[in-house]
Amino acid sequence: MTTQLEANTPTAVLDRVSLVLDAFDGPGRLTLAQIVRRTGLPRSSAHRMLERLVQLRWLRREGRDYELGMRLVELGSLAVHQDRLHRAALPFLHELHRVTGHVVHLAILDGPDVVYLEKIGGRMAAAIPTRVGGRYPAHCTAVGKAILGFSGEDQLTDFDADLLGRKTKYSISTGAQLRTELAKVRAHGIAFEREESLPGFGCVAAPIGNIGEAVAAVSICGPIAQMKLDHRLAAPVRMTALGIWRNVEGGPVRVQPTLQQQPRPLTGGPARPRPIAAAPLQDLQYA
Repeated sequence: MTTQLEANTPTAVLDRVSLVLDAFDGPGRLTLAQIVRRTGLPRSSAHRMLERLVQLRWLRREGRDYELGMRLVELGSLAVHQDRLHRAALPFLHELHRVTGHVVHLAILDGPDVVYLEKIGGRMAAAIPTRVGGRYPAHCTAVGKAILGFSGEDQLTDFDADLLGRKTKYSISTGAQLRTELAKVRAHGIAFEREESLPGFGCVAAPIGNIGEAVAAVSICGPIAQMKLDHRLAAPVRMTALGIWRNVEGGPVRVQPTLQQQPRPLTGGPARPRPIAAAPLQDLQYA
């Protein structure tokens, strides 16, 4: 049985603080009763901890409801902007958005989920319910499939189940389906998503890093009716991923994403696309 002294050790206190903060993993405010249910902490202990976290600005209280405070927002923003990958990627992400006109994401893998490090999208961004720091099941997203396709076998243990959770009727629903899709990603170096995470939207993603050790992925997303999910969008996404990886590894490089020449302009894309050599991507319109 845990003694009072053990419960007050630094490790125990940090564990309980972590429990409380993890309870806010999602939108909306929480009441004391909801936090007690989610953490399993005694009501009195939870209340004392919540009030102290409010004083420290880690949480904010509105009446009887609690939400994440500005201090966490400040620290989270600093963590993202101090991240080497994020710093290396940011100029390339802005350029990819400028060239394609679509919403751009930078994401990493954390267990069975992807976590978004950046989102750039202008007016269209509000239509896609992703956010910096937010999570999404990796097998339902183009960025997730791109990372998994270029990761080691150990990263796939979270997806060995016969049935996987679905976000839409088009989501991959079995481990076997996922492995088939990842084989295509490894073969072509690109991942497509067709309404698998959000109805009406599609994405194209490329892994950042060498095969077998991808560290992240970059994607463009938009209304599926306005996107040609083939080599014309795959090329600038792959070039962006390559530029980011070279920037992470060895400093600035001059790799710019450009749209491939095509018979007619992409809907929602730039008025005057520039050509790019991408011969290996010509046959990329797979199901």
